[in-house]
Amino acid sequence: MSWLILSNSGDIMDYHYKSKQGLNKQIVIDISERKNEPGWMTDFRLKALEIFESLPLPAWGPDLSELNIQDIYYYIKPLEDQKTSWDDVPDKIKNTFEALGIPQAERTMLAGVGAQFESEVVYKSLKKEWSSKGVIFCDMTNGLALYPELFKKYFASIIPAHDNKFAALNSAVWSGGSFVYVPEGVHIDMPLQAYFRINQSQMGQFERTLIIAEKNAKVHYIEGCSAPIYKKSSLHSAVVEISAHEGSQVVYTTIQNWASNIYNLVTKRGIAYKNARISWVDGNFGSKVTMKYPSVILKEPGAQGDILSIAVASEGQHQDSGGKIIHLAPDTHSTIISKSISKNSGRASYRGLLKVAKGATNVRSRVQCDALMLDDQSQSDTYPTMLIHESEVDVGHEASVSKISDEQLFYLTSRGITKAAASAMIVNGFIEPFIKTLPMEYAVELNRLINAEMEGSIG
Repeated sequence: MSWLILSNSGDIMDYHYKSKQGLNKQIVIDISERKNEPGWMTDFRLKALEIFESLPLPAWGPDLSELNIQDIYYYIKPLEDQKTSWDDVPDKIKNTFEALGIPQAERTMLAGVGAQFESEVVYKSLKKEWSSKGVIFCDMTNGLALYPELFKKYFASIIPAHDNKFAALNSAVWSGGSFVYVPEGVHIDMPLQAYFRINQSQMGQFERTLIIAEKNAKVHYIEGCSAPIYKKSSLHSAVVEISAHEGSQVVYTTIQNWASNIYNLVTKRGIAYKNARISWVDGNFGSKVTMKYPSVILKEPGAQGDILSIAVASEGQHQDSGGKIIHLAPDTHSTIISKSISKNSGRASYRGLLKVAKGATNVRSRVQCDALMLDDQSQSDTYPTMLIHESEVDVGHEASVSKISDEQLFYLTSRGITKAAASAMIVNGFIEPFIKTLPMEYAVELNRLINAEMEGSIG
């Protein structure tokens, strides 16, 4: 699978429907009506719009002053209906995903594939082996229509509309995303995968993903994202909620390779119940601004949470990422490992929270932040916060900032290796813990992406 950005901005797409530019109450109602949603969802959307309009932009973090909310198209429907056969997808959309490698990925290893183009999922497939065991993997619109009680029970239960300004925006105009339900005791031993593509200038993509793992279930969900480069910025503002019930395991892997003028403002959070485990593996490439801090609430004894993130910031980019772990119960364990690379005057920031509530004894947690800067013009910041309200805990924090030294480059180039290849080797070693968590096909492609990022970065 390739994660490289396509330069297909010359494509002319014949969309089934495209909303008017800008955001208002009628746009929200129109989205809900076109999806034939129940009244409670329309009311939820309209209340979320009120919350969004009442909240100011964040007063911390990257500069969002150039983000013009009224400059965005909030809903674009590429097809009249979702396709279940790849052969039925129109050639212009299919060619985009063929180039990204989606069909090949499905053929070789993946349990299911969902492909979202603009606002809607255009293709969804799930192997019969899993559907026969009661696994649900569909887009959110069908999740609401086909499984209304289950959907309503969990939707916005972890990230309500008032959580933050961009969660409110997503709640008002959400479209697409994945609805995943894994029944008790079912282990899906191959990844489910979704791919999200912004293809239109000034597009807003607001997918919403809901994953429910019942008792002792196991699932690995992988998502990739990309967009071509246009003159005007686009906005990606997703919400992801995970409910991991007793003894279950959920791994959520993200590889995002956005164009350099995308605002990527995402809220992701999971709740792990007794002896459950949630792992976020989060790779951030591209975008103008990224604000993303995957979170885990360890709600019951024995729960575990892991966050492993990597961010690469280049010229004109600010990657503000990290993670949050909240320990609410005793005997809970967590790790946050964050690695950032900044080059060509890019800025990478780690922003994290570790909280241990009173009564959460025998907690064990480790936070590690490593930053690698490739030149003197780049910037790295670290904003760790630890709120420890219990004395019987074992908490550690490490942080390091380093540069690729002349000695390292001299050692490698003296053996006939080019500077670009040498720097890529050093960077690949730096991010090895992240690479090791990925299926082989994704690890190979991420290495290629790193090598592409390193071209021209040194010397």
